Amino acid sequence: MNRVLVAHGCRHASGLAMIEHLADRVGARLGDPVQVAFVDVAAPSPAELLSRLGPGPAVVVPAFLARGYHVRTDLPAQIVASGHPEVTVTPALGPGPALVSMLVDQLADAGAPDGGPVVLAAAGSSDPVARADLDRTSALLAARLGRPVRLAFAAAGAPTVAQAVRVARAAVPGAAVTVLSYLLADGFFQDRLHASGADLVTSPLAHRPQLAEAIVGLFRGAALPAAA
Repeated sequence: MNRVLVAHGCRHASGLAMIEHLADRVGARLGDPVQVAFVDVAAPSPAELLSRLGPGPAVVVPAFLARGYHVRTDLPAQIVASGHPEVTVTPALGPGPALVSMLVDQLADAGAPDGGPVVLAAAGSSDPVARADLDRTSALLAARLGRPVRLAFAAAGAPTVAQAVRVARAAVPGAAVTVLSYLLADGFFQDRLHASGADLVTSPLAHRPQLAEAIVGLFRGAALPAAA
């Protein structure tokens, strides 16, 4: 069986390395290699990778934290373009309670102060389904933390992360503001979080053991075969 992890892609070597390392950890748990493809910026694309795979079915996991354009439109089109006859696509990583638990752990591991303002920083999207997913994640996180969470965006959408940090700081004078990264890996968007003026910025999620376990579960739970 061929296993493929599909991510967005970036130009930062550290971000690409984080995705490759994540795939290696997942492959080690499965006992089989996991290959990586990118829908934008980096290569190979899903169409390129799938077209040159060996015989046998393929399972594709979309490593996206919300179900936006790349999950619902771009990736299916690339699978069709690949010509591969047996591709199963699992659900995306998010949204859901498992990711919210990872975010809570990320806050604790980063040493974020209890009760301090939290800005949940996503890449952003103009896609209404993706935006609804991000709103849901923010609401679930606020319920888990028992305090407000401000959703903000590093790219598309308002408010920007810097704007949300300023509003949070004004709302609770003297409190340390934490930007909680809702990104998969290092790259341009993560750099924007560090430039937001927050007192603390957490790392992306790719290194979390729970994320690798979630991807392992998606691969194992995929039903085969299914036509692209």
